[in-house]
Amino acid sequence: MELGLLAIGAGIAVGLGALATGYAQARIGSAGIGAIAENEELTGRVILLVAIPETLVILGFAVAAMIIILLGG
Repeated sequence: MELGLLAIGAGIAVGLGALATGYAQARIGSAGIGAIAENEELTGRVILLVAIPETLVILGFAVAAMIIILLGG
């Protein structure tokens, strides 16, 4: 039972991080395309801004790994 709850907690950590990343990238991406349409020199900045929310998934994965390794082992 305990291992199953740890797995659910790890899945929630990754899943909610992924949902938040998708939401943020959708908003940033659509605004970024509008900015690039106005000024093509902003392409590099927009790519950087779209990549920043990916850290949410990476941190969610790190938390999931810590849950499984530290609490499950």
